[in-house]
Amino acid sequence: MMCASASKDRCVLTIGHSNYEAPVFIELLRQHGIEVVADVRSQPYATYATHFSAPEIEQLLTRAGIRYVFLGGQLGGRPEGPEFYDGEGYVLYDRLAASSSFREGIARLERGIERYRVAILCSEENPAECHRNLLVGRVLAGRGIQVRHIRGDGRLQSQEELEGETRGDAPGQQYLFDDLQDAEDRPWKSTRSVLREPPPLSSSGD
Repeated sequence: MMCASASKDRCVLTIGHSNYEAPVFIELLRQHGIEVVADVRSQPYATYATHFSAPEIEQLLTRAGIRYVFLGGQLGGRPEGPEFYDGEGYVLYDRLAASSSFREGIARLERGIERYRVAILCSEENPAECHRNLLVGRVLAGRGIQVRHIRGDGRLQSQEELEGETRGDAPGQQYLFDDLQDAEDRPWKSTRSVLREPPPLSSSGD
């Protein structure tokens, strides 16, 4: 099942804004009947496509009749706190997923999914290495929610298709036992180091 708009099954879509022009982004959302965008970026700012920075993106979505909710403080991929990082700056997803703040964010997202057609928003077009898929999507899938990804060409991609594409499978190729074992043995963390900037120095004006 591809998460049809009329489906009564619990389902959530994801999308990465990339450097789309605003009309293209809105059309992708409308194409899939999105009613609410849940932003899971830790820092909701875009250097180049500035219309995806807060508060511009909220205004853009509001004009299109789509609600905007920021959940980056709870479900973002660059959490506060050294306990969520290893020595090389990788985000430890297992610790983050177990945190009370993350669990509260997931609960809030689930409540929204029960009522609305929701798209989880992050930056990267390809969800393969994005935490909206590797962390948030994985947790939601484990709670019985279908996760589908809106790609730049407008198609919906299932989790199975995404994983096969990442491995370079031929169409119809099945999982190999060693692939499954390797996946189970790999630590659950971000695919690349996230170097956090040091906190700003305090000033007398604070």
